[in-house]
Amino acid sequence: MSGKSTTIRFLIASALSLLGNSVAGIALPLILLATTGDPLAAGTLALACAVPQVLAGVLGGAVLDRLNRRNVSIVSDIVSALCVAALPLIDMTVGLSFGWFVLFGILGAVGDIPGMTARDAMLPTVVERDGVDLQRFLGLTQSLDSIVTIVGPALAALLMGVIGSVPCLWITAALSLCASLTTMTLPRSVGAVDSNADPANQDALSASQVSVAETHDRSTTAFDAGSLAKAAWTSAMEGARVLFKGDPVLRAATLMTFGIVMVMGSYQGLVLPVFFTQANSPELLGYTLSVMSVGLLVGSLVYAALTQKLSRRTWYVLSLSGMAIGVIIMGSLPSYPIMLAGAFTLGFAAGPASALLGFFMFDRIPENRRGSALGTQNSLLLIAAPVALFATSALVSGIGLEVASWALVTAWLVITACALLARSMRNLNDKQADPHSIDAREREGYARHQE
Repeated sequence: MSGKSTTIRFLIASALSLLGNSVAGIALPLILLATTGDPLAAGTLALACAVPQVLAGVLGGAVLDRLNRRNVSIVSDIVSALCVAALPLIDMTVGLSFGWFVLFGILGAVGDIPGMTARDAMLPTVVERDGVDLQRFLGLTQSLDSIVTIVGPALAALLMGVIGSVPCLWITAALSLCASLTTMTLPRSVGAVDSNADPANQDALSASQVSVAETHDRSTTAFDAGSLAKAAWTSAMEGARVLFKGDPVLRAATLMTFGIVMVMGSYQGLVLPVFFTQANSPELLGYTLSVMSVGLLVGSLVYAALTQKLSRRTWYVLSLSGMAIGVIIMGSLPSYPIMLAGAFTLGFAAGPASALLGFFMFDRIPENRRGSALGTQNSLLLIAAPVALFATSALVSGIGLEVASWALVTAWLVITACALLARSMRNLNDKQADPHSIDAREREGYARHQE
């Protein structure tokens, strides 16, 4: 294949995986609420899955700087498909309970997290292979993601109305399997850790490593297991060093990502499902999130078309300010038409911010540390998000939905103020980090090592 075919297939695989997750993201909280009748169950489930998710993220970061990232992504989507397909099977036989959600939530996360990190780590290599501009590509990627997340919630609402909440999980499983099959069509070289290496040499090296591994005895295998644990810890420390030391823009972008995931995850995973369930209209959750995704699509398209017309700082300020307005509207839990207006506003304003934060991450993390940095980031997010969701579920159970919602609005406004006032985010037009940053030193050291 020629032209931009690698990029296109990468986007298709990402879109299929995201579409499956989008359908499941709507159906699972509602299924859990219908099964347990307790809002606190969602927070408890998230917290119970947190430790295995973190371990999967840390180990994933270690292996992604050592194994082919394409292969990790393939296996991840297969594991995700199997875990989701297990839930309707259990429902048809012994019946679903909270314990089954915990079991397959843990297993699914162990497969999902390394795969998500692998796909993120491959993206710059795919873009470089096809000669596509990274910043513009991230804007277009955000647009495609928005289209998928428009279709996903609406499809979930339709399927839940036609075939029921649990059976619609079959669709999620099928989409994850299709994502895995599409990723198999990508060249092995895009998943190689050293993107500058000759693809033929990469394949020869992989074959040589397999041959050597097959000759090891059991004692060597035990040593390798210990080495992997040590490598995982080292990878986590290296990832934290890249994310938090030296480059202030990268540090600020990472912290902002945490804030966004914690607050918006609590809304999507708990506040809105409880709100619409109490209103006896659970299907409206899917349509609300679809409208938000429409706004995200429009905002991303505007950003992709006008990227060079405004400075990054201007995009940054406008986007964060608009997101604050949208969160205030939605957080007031208004009537449905106003809720839709707030959802659209939030999505529209989030488009540029999402693309910008992604650009900062990919532009400033050295390629040979991308797996460890993104693995560490995902691991930390897997701690922060469940803690935030559990705290929100406790607030909803203890002091009511409306007070909990306003608490999240307040948290969001604090995050916005800190992000706008941060000194490191005042000048965002430099393409690379400061020459004295950890990123620059890593690049220089890696270049000397290659020589």
